[in-house]
Amino acid sequence: MSLFSRNRVFLCLALVLISAVNLRAQNYENTESLWRQQRAERLSAPDGWLSLIGLHWLTLGQNTIGAASDNSIQLSAGPAHFGIITWEKNQVLTFVPAASATVSLSGKIITGSVALRLKEEKPEIIQCGTVSFFVIVRGDKIGLRVKDTKSIRRRDFAGLDYFPVDPKWKIEAKWVTYTPTRTLNITNVLGQTSPEPVPGKAVFDYAGKTYELTPIDEGKDEPLFFIIRDKTSGTETYGASRFLYSEWPKNGIVVLDFNRAENPPCAFSPYATCPLPPKENRLPFAVTAGEKSYKGEAH
Repeated sequence: MSLFSRNRVFLCLALVLISAVNLRAQNYENTESLWRQQRAERLSAPDGWLSLIGLHWLTLGQNTIGAASDNSIQLSAGPAHFGIITWEKNQVLTFVPAASATVSLSGKIITGSVALRLKEEKPEIIQCGTVSFFVIVRGDKIGLRVKDTKSIRRRDFAGLDYFPVDPKWKIEAKWVTYTPTRTLNITNVLGQTSPEPVPGKAVFDYAGKTYELTPIDEGKDEPLFFIIRDKTSGTETYGASRFLYSEWPKNGIVVLDFNRAENPPCAFSPYATCPLPPKENRLPFAVTAGEKSYKGEAH
């Protein structure tokens, strides 16, 4: 083969490789763009975080609920009188709907007293018109998280702002399993601290140094949950933290895609009770990837 022919072959191979690299980069950017679109859709859905209009804590005994001023828990929207929740000492909750309101429990109209479960995996939704609420438990506190499909925050959603997609922030970290699983104390914005299960840690290199991130195990059917903070927090990104989710490790590797770092619900609503990052997850460098501070009405 002549020198000219060999050069042509090498040139063709180089062009093929460049084309393949560009195609992978474009596919990755398209995938991230779709993910961001779906993230905005989830956030602004009728039952998304932007629909939150209240968080109210119950007291022992009877709690009257509704928009009228004579209720012990006054809602900012909904029927004048929604009903009555009774909290007994053994944490048994019962709800009786007001006779003047058409109220449903998990989609079924109710007219008499019903017992309420305290499990939040699939909360029982109590609804009247566009307004609904469900029970949450935070330590020894029991509250009502109230939503309205016509909330002002949902109506005025300003969209999400991101750093440009950058493949360098999709990092393959070494996974170190903890046997047995450890616990880590996590504090929320209410100042409450609770031990959370930690299955291991992700170890990765950045700018010549080694760092670790510790996730919370929310169940084998759920992704690993990292609560992080970095040098952009409070300037370019939300001050308290950002959330990062990752698939469980495969072959000892866990992928940390910081392009998908997202604001916690507290960035969009004063009625969320978000966890704060542990000291183990406070990175001493700027993660210029993922979601930036929200530009709309925020907490």
